[in-house]
Amino acid sequence: MVIATQAPPPIMSLRPDELREWLDARGQPAFRAKQVRGWLGRGAPSFEAMHDLPADLRAELAAGFRLSSLDPVAESEADRGQTTKLLYRLDGGYTVEAVTMRYPRRTTLCISSQVGCPIGCPFCATGQGRFGRNLQAHEIFDQALDASRREALSGRRLSHVVFMGMGEPMANYAPVVDSIRLLADPELLGISPRRVVVSTAGLVPRIAQLAEEKLPVTLAISLHAARDELRDYLVPINRRYPLAELVAAARDFARTTGRRVSYEWVVLAGVNDSDRDADELGRLLDPYLSHVNLIPWNPIEETEFKGPTRLSLARFADRIRSRGLNVTVRDTRGRDADAACGQLRARVLKGDGRDAEGAATGSEVDA
Repeated sequence: MVIATQAPPPIMSLRPDELREWLDARGQPAFRAKQVRGWLGRGAPSFEAMHDLPADLRAELAAGFRLSSLDPVAESEADRGQTTKLLYRLDGGYTVEAVTMRYPRRTTLCISSQVGCPIGCPFCATGQGRFGRNLQAHEIFDQALDASRREALSGRRLSHVVFMGMGEPMANYAPVVDSIRLLADPELLGISPRRVVVSTAGLVPRIAQLAEEKLPVTLAISLHAARDELRDYLVPINRRYPLAELVAAARDFARTTGRRVSYEWVVLAGVNDSDRDADELGRLLDPYLSHVNLIPWNPIEETEFKGPTRLSLARFADRIRSRGLNVTVRDTRGRDADAACGQLRARVLKGDGRDAEGAATGSEVDA
């Protein structure tokens, strides 16, 4: 008979005060906690590598904790190595994705905050699978910590984080905010909140709450339509928080924080890329408080949607600009790396003979 043993907890699941208490119980001075966290932030590959800690303490740390809550199970690359997607297994067998995108002057991580997504947008690969669970703050942060370790091997530094991976960040509010504070901790990665983007499909009460956190993050609204009838279909949470409420909350966020809101628009050919759509968007948004990001749709299987042509995308962008709005056409990274949210996970699960893990018993959208 084989008796299963419980894995030790990941080291980042401990708050700083809990780590100090653990060290104090072993007769270690308080400054050891700063040393341990500093090693984690610098990408130590093991507890043994923390060479300025006593050997017996390194052994106790290795026996008592895991270095990470994540177990990499699949990896894909695209754009000649400039885009890397990793699939991680979490405790309980769930999996999540993170995508690292390398540019000449920055390295950006697209991070996941939930297993799957409860919003159910029909054009999104993540939304096609079942919802699993919320991630804890250390599980979110460990994605950045692992990316930072990997980038350091090639002399690069993780500089930006966008909460645009799997999940609706505002539906997992407290752990997301806690993870942003971990990202900003100078003892760890020291990534300024100004280099962090938090997206939402439109959980209006959480937008107001985030504005009061004193975290100068950029808010990104996953908009995709400028009239309720169409947005009810493309972003089902719109039925609870319609456009008038959403845009008003975003304007209040911009005024409270002094930071312009980004509006994300996945361009779907023949669905939301007409002159009418551009004109409605121009009437909906304040040009001084808004920036529009157009994202060519990244094809996924078993949907009827199609992405725009280069010409139709350029015409749509020009029409929006003619309405006085600032527009950026997003770089389409990682098409050959299953880099749209949920694609690598879906492919791996399909190869394992599973459709998805962790069916939810109810909605996790509680805002």
